[in-house]
Amino acid sequence: MIDVRDIHKSFGDAHILKGISTTFEKGKTNLIIGQSGSGKTVFLKCLLGLFEPEEGGIAYDGKLYADLSDEEKRDLRQEMGMVFQGSALFDSMTVEGNVMFPLEMFTKQSKSEMKERVDAVLKRVNLIDAHHKFPSEISGGMQKRVAIARAIVMNPKYLFCDEPNSGLDPKTAILIDDLIKEITEEYNITTVINTHDMNSVMQIGEKIIFLKDGLLEWEGTKNEIFKTDNEAVTNFVYSSDLFKKVRQMYIQEQN
Repeated sequence: MIDVRDIHKSFGDAHILKGISTTFEKGKTNLIIGQSGSGKTVFLKCLLGLFEPEEGGIAYDGKLYADLSDEEKRDLRQEMGMVFQGSALFDSMTVEGNVMFPLEMFTKQSKSEMKERVDAVLKRVNLIDAHHKFPSEISGGMQKRVAIARAIVMNPKYLFCDEPNSGLDPKTAILIDDLIKEITEEYNITTVINTHDMNSVMQIGEKIIFLKDGLLEWEGTKNEIFKTDNEAVTNFVYSSDLFKKVRQMYIQEQN
């Protein structure tokens, strides 16, 4: 669980985050949405420990980040898995090498132990025969699955995903969403996803927070978002005719 307590973050005169408080629970997919400039990226970097708020704090399973020693902060970061927007795979490494990289950097496991763990996570993301391929030899969807395998190879407590469906076709995006949700539940991870993909919101949004101008404008579930009368949220989520029709159908079903 991640507990965010009234955090503020500024850069010079620009006040980016203006007192955000929320919680992200274990075993659930927690989504951050909002327009460009709303503070989503800065918020995610605060959660990752890359930025430290000037006010407020963030607690990970009850431990306040600001109170940790440097060594404890390093240990905490090793409990975090990250799926980057563009997958961020090393082009010169094979799939196996990419997934093994964190184990080589941060553990003292033997080569056989690392290989066993890599085999297990690649199997979990349905990439059994891709070990010796390079990123340029596999599809964008497969690259994303490699990125997920690398993110979970060290059994993280926290999984962060930045626009995981960026550049993917709708069918592949659904598969990636489903995979992230399944892994979240199986490993009981606290998963936080930064996204603009409304399909993801409707598919796996167990908790959704909507940021606007550095403030937490709204939070709720994918079902509650259908019922909200918050104009900022409805204007953002239902900007397309498709989602307007989906919301209308939902309202009719409830009546």
